[in-house]
Amino acid sequence: MKAYVFPGQGSQFRGMGQDLYQQSQAARQLFDKANEVLGYNLTNIMFEGSDEELKQTIYTQPAVFLHGVVVALTTDSFSPDMVAGHSLGELAALTAAGVLSFEDGLRLASIRATAMQRACELAPSTMAAVLGLADEIIERVCAQITEEIVVPANYNCPGQVVISGSVAGIQLAEERLKAAGAKRVVPLAVSGAFHSPFMEPARTEFAEAVQTMSFAAPRCPVYQNVNAQATTDPETIKANIIAQLTSPVRWTQSVEQMVADGATEFYECGPGKVLQGLIKKISQTTPVSGI
Repeated sequence: MKAYVFPGQGSQFRGMGQDLYQQSQAARQLFDKANEVLGYNLTNIMFEGSDEELKQTIYTQPAVFLHGVVVALTTDSFSPDMVAGHSLGELAALTAAGVLSFEDGLRLASIRATAMQRACELAPSTMAAVLGLADEIIERVCAQITEEIVVPANYNCPGQVVISGSVAGIQLAEERLKAAGAKRVVPLAVSGAFHSPFMEPARTEFAEAVQTMSFAAPRCPVYQNVNAQATTDPETIKANIIAQLTSPVRWTQSVEQMVADGATEFYECGPGKVLQGLIKKISQTTPVSGI
């Protein structure tokens, strides 16, 4: 069974998508349509913008969404038996699976990005990657820090969990996690604490937008970040993508569940190879490649 996966923020790079634009008329039409829907020239930022510009959440998320969806929709061999996306990538997965129209998926990606950027500006917060420590130890350390907000945010693969919280909380967690045996705790260059209580204002704003959009049943099961379970119910999908903003991304568990449910090959749709690397660490025997 073929599983198609879509990356999230952090996989972007300058020039992303330009080859697709130049080589495929179908891709070019989608890129041009995106500029029209957004009301600004996103493709210029993707193809020629500076690294700093492309790192801005308000541009990064629509750009990564657009790249992944264009790859899927213009690839003749795209025939998923199941799909999943990492964080923002879940919107791309839903669009590629026919839950959202291209236009609505792009609008939601842009609204999500703007709402999260606003939430980041309300209070100083950050994230850090914890390497070489069991999930349950990280969870316990975070739970024991009661004076600050610190939570697991991304279960990326065995031995790699990203934590999210206040600046002071992350600093405190770093000390305790190293004492608990973490190989490294690496601060991330992000604008705020994604997938944490700090994103509650964004969740509220995003939820209002989601309720205005039409959600159809997907062409195949969608494995969602919040619970790592497959669903085809549009209302459940809605609730889960809203909850995702303040809940951890259970990527390790999602891939494990997809394999348990019969996935025999994974294909990454989008810029870079981030998910390919993670999947190789989660399920060493399952083939994974890009398209």
